[in-house]
Amino acid sequence: MPGKRKNIKILFWLIFISTVVRGLISAFTELGNDEVYYINFALYPDWSYFDHPPMVGFIIQLFSLDLLFQDEFFIRLGSIVFGSINTYLIFLIGKKIKNEATGLYAAFLFTASIYCFIIAGTFILPDTPQLLFWLLSLYFLLKSLPSKQYSKTEKLNFILAGITIGFAMLSKYTSVFLWFGVGLYVLFYNINWLKKKELYISAFLSFLIFLPVMIWNYNNDFISFTFQGERVDVSGSLIRMDYFFTELGGQIFYNNPVNFVIILMAIIALLKGKKYINKDHEKILLFTSLPLIIIFLIFSLFRSTLPHWTSPGYLGLILLAAAYLENKFSLKKKLIPSIIKVSIAFLGIIVILGFLQINYGLFYQSYESDTTKLGKSDISLDLYGWEQLGDKFKDIYINDLIENRIKKDAVIVSHRWFPAANLDYYVARPLKIKLLTIGKLERIHRYAWINNYRGGFKKGMDAYFLTSSPDFKDPHKLYKNYFQEIETPDTIQITRNGKTVKNVFVYKMKDLKKLPEEIIQE
Repeated sequence: MPGKRKNIKILFWLIFISTVVRGLISAFTELGNDEVYYINFALYPDWSYFDHPPMVGFIIQLFSLDLLFQDEFFIRLGSIVFGSINTYLIFLIGKKIKNEATGLYAAFLFTASIYCFIIAGTFILPDTPQLLFWLLSLYFLLKSLPSKQYSKTEKLNFILAGITIGFAMLSKYTSVFLWFGVGLYVLFYNINWLKKKELYISAFLSFLIFLPVMIWNYNNDFISFTFQGERVDVSGSLIRMDYFFTELGGQIFYNNPVNFVIILMAIIALLKGKKYINKDHEKILLFTSLPLIIIFLIFSLFRSTLPHWTSPGYLGLILLAAAYLENKFSLKKKLIPSIIKVSIAFLGIIVILGFLQINYGLFYQSYESDTTKLGKSDISLDLYGWEQLGDKFKDIYINDLIENRIKKDAVIVSHRWFPAANLDYYVARPLKIKLLTIGKLERIHRYAWINNYRGGFKKGMDAYFLTSSPDFKDPHKLYKNYFQEIETPDTIQITRNGKTVKNVFVYKMKDLKKLPEEIIQE
């Protein structure tokens, strides 16, 4: 009993410290490109969207009280809360598959994952609710799938798994791999589930929960499925080893290189026949993990992929790694193995360096000779300078109105969903200016619908076009056929730690002469 109380006490402090750190990062770091874009899911709710299912929008609505509170902390509050719940959930799952020490190790490895701690646990993304429902699904599957008794409780857990998988799919399409894992396990290890009505009830409930996404896609020519399918279409593509190693390296980094090494050790031990976990639990964790990881590694041989797409698959592998470590260190006196401490230390270093880079530019590299490329190599600028831009643009806008250099109904125009969403949140929203987009659908995404919600374009209107040096676009090439005149830009300098780190060029575009009904090329 004393040992168990100590485990719970350590778990409590882990969750508490993690929550505080993630809360501070949320409050003192500007929103990234994706995060500001998903605010539109909450601002204009729908059953689904061009690029993702709707759950992330519901989460933002819930925790910001339907956008009553719109600062960064409340936009991200769902991630902070879910991240803490997820840490406890993976502890419970580890305890279920082996013992309390396994659960504690799993909680530490989960916390040490850059993906779980930052990407899904601090930033607000579709991955945020997906992780919660993925872990809940694993919990219910582990309590039901291995059964040979098929008791009422086990059948209920299987039905609950169907519900949580449905909500996971409502968060992100890759959650369908959970059903793929279920199918593999049932077919190879417990085929009698095919005779139980609860399997079909469970699958039907997942489908029913996901049905609004299907209906939305039916009404919109299945545009979301088409868009996502094209991202992994490998037909006619040549093998690109650079894409593959970028994907593999990204998976290793996002899930923490130390964690990755422990996972490899755990899998090698299984291949050597070492028994450190119940065989049924082992198979469920592998079937719900490896297919997602392997399939996207294969895709990455032909197409550029994003490493975080596969990261939910690492949850099962983290649990395997925790069970392996518990078996390896169970007879030693140290409560927390040194390798876990190294993993947590790696996360701490990355978090500190990342925060300092974003806010103070520790590793800043500039292109001083070309003002249109200043800061191009600094990806941390995606999360810095937007609030400063909003404050400085306000002065330009007010002066333009006073001196009649711009019409009162002027809008901000952008060419792509980012930086459109950044400009929308940090520049247009505080000044109550409409932001509209002109561009191909695959470039402007949800803004194709938002244009209509905001009244669209009118002939004769004026517009601002803001473009930054890290991502400079020439408005003459984009919009010369739409406006009578595009003036020489004003320049806003964004400073960090006393240095100018990027320039933002503010163009005034006068008198819209043609409505942008046809799609333009970049």
